[in-house]
Amino acid sequence: MGYRSLRECVDDLERHGRLVRLETPVDPRLEAAEIHRRVYASGGPAVLFTQLKGCRFPAVSNLFGTIERARFMFRDTWEDVRRLIELRVDPARLQANATRYWRVPFAGLRMFPRRTKRGPVDAHVCSIRDLPGIVSWPRDGGAFITLPQVYSEHPRKDFTGDRANLGMYRVQLSGNEYAEDEVGLHYQIHRSIGVHHAAALARGESLPVNIFVGGTPAMTLAAVMPLPEGLSELKFAGALAGHRIPMVRRNGLAYYGDADFCLRGAIAPNARKPEGPFGDHLGYYSLQHDFPVLQTRHVSHRDGAIWPFTVVGRPPQEDTTFGHLIHELTGPIIPSVLPGVREVNAVDAAGVHPLLLAIGCERYTPDQPLGRPQELLTQANAILGQGQMSLAKYLWIANHGDDQHLSANRIPEFFSHMLRRVDWRRDLHFQTCTTIDTLDYSGDAINQGSKLVIAAAGPPIRELPRTSSAQLRLPEGFGPARVAQPGILAVQAPPCRQANDGCAERFCRRFTAADRINQFPLIVLVDDSDFAARSLDNLLWVTFTRSNPAADVHGIDSETRQRHWGCRGALVIDARTKPHHAPALEVDPEISARVDALAARGGPLAKYL
Repeated sequence: MGYRSLRECVDDLERHGRLVRLETPVDPRLEAAEIHRRVYASGGPAVLFTQLKGCRFPAVSNLFGTIERARFMFRDTWEDVRRLIELRVDPARLQANATRYWRVPFAGLRMFPRRTKRGPVDAHVCSIRDLPGIVSWPRDGGAFITLPQVYSEHPRKDFTGDRANLGMYRVQLSGNEYAEDEVGLHYQIHRSIGVHHAAALARGESLPVNIFVGGTPAMTLAAVMPLPEGLSELKFAGALAGHRIPMVRRNGLAYYGDADFCLRGAIAPNARKPEGPFGDHLGYYSLQHDFPVLQTRHVSHRDGAIWPFTVVGRPPQEDTTFGHLIHELTGPIIPSVLPGVREVNAVDAAGVHPLLLAIGCERYTPDQPLGRPQELLTQANAILGQGQMSLAKYLWIANHGDDQHLSANRIPEFFSHMLRRVDWRRDLHFQTCTTIDTLDYSGDAINQGSKLVIAAAGPPIRELPRTSSAQLRLPEGFGPARVAQPGILAVQAPPCRQANDGCAERFCRRFTAADRINQFPLIVLVDDSDFAARSLDNLLWVTFTRSNPAADVHGIDSETRQRHWGCRGALVIDARTKPHHAPALEVDPEISARVDALAARGGPLAKYL
């Protein structure tokens, strides 16, 4: 069944025991978010908050909290969409297996938005102040819409591509310097709305933008989905929802008629105000910076409107499910978009963009393999030139021919495969003074940092230790050292009090390539080695969110030859927290105690809290 409203989805989940109502009054500032995080972490149901203090609308969270629940919501259309995308990649499949694809034409008919003059979202007018002011983290700059569907169109009517874009960009509802009719619009670089905004600025025009909240969950997923060329978000949403998406167009920019809420407005030329801070999906606060301001002219909602929200923070969180769904649908597309590339994994535990793992194919000399990366580097550059993957900071790429059973999604095996083969003298390829994710503060300034491609091919050149058989002699002030993964040593280092404090260089100078510590090909300097070695997720999060390759990658017995840097001994990554880094997310103890008390009183959520 395809839901035409969020209310239909909520009722369906409740009937099937996949949603629980919380009738207790809950504070939208921090308390609702803390409840959500605990329910998500325990694998609990979706939660309908019927009494948010100071708000007349109910709110629902954790709709996508498990992959099983997400598949349940799309149970009648998911396979049709998968097969539709398969045919987009390779139309010849239809002739080869017509019975598999007999329902695809019906899904195709649902892809085209339906124009209408009015929708349920036009039922009532309200103000921004009437919307649920949910605040997720103690240092957040105000309330945010965390599941927005932001709609814009290219201002040029003769634009040859798909003019419309639906994206999920951060929207700040309150705080900072916003007037009552203004909201902050934070979109990251390399997003389609940025192309629309730039075109409007070039024409000296405002950019109309509409923000939808709620409606069918298919619209929420469409807003985050990186889609193949020629398949727009609205078309994807229609196929997934099981019906054509109704778009109202009267005077001005179209808007989604079945949304629960709609904010309609425009970004005036050069209108910018401070936005943030906001607890983000890397596990830190994205700090306050100037971003575009949306001047709203109309806010409306439907009868029985429900406000959907989520909480982002250090992975895994609810948006981890989005990553699973995206991979499931778009994974088969990778070889057709990136020739020679078999698999790419944007690692959720490392915050997605900081770390990509990939598997490519060395095809240049298949009959005379040279035992070193060749075409892998071409494929790595192609990956870094593709959409959101261009924001990757570390890209590790392996050769499929070295192990045809290797998967980039089995992360421990992947790192063991790479570390057994990598030659640090040859296999490190830096891009310096370049663009990284807006939300990544490991670089010198917003959007600024570096990238590192690590490409390894050929037979193993070492075995990886799983324990430290001998007491390692570390420089004064360093230690303890813990084996975090086979071949990876986490070493506790002195705290970083100032930028470029020389700590990593001092560590590397203490050793030569002949020292026993080099049995570990990768050494990570950390603030807390016990924490970093406690789990793979901890290691990935610390290592790749707290380091900027050009500044923080060092090595024992290093050298530069023909402007290529490498090292004979272990690679050393300085993953300590630096003074310029954004602060990590922490919960408010008072709010935690309040939710503890709620759990102690029993009720429908007690076992999940």
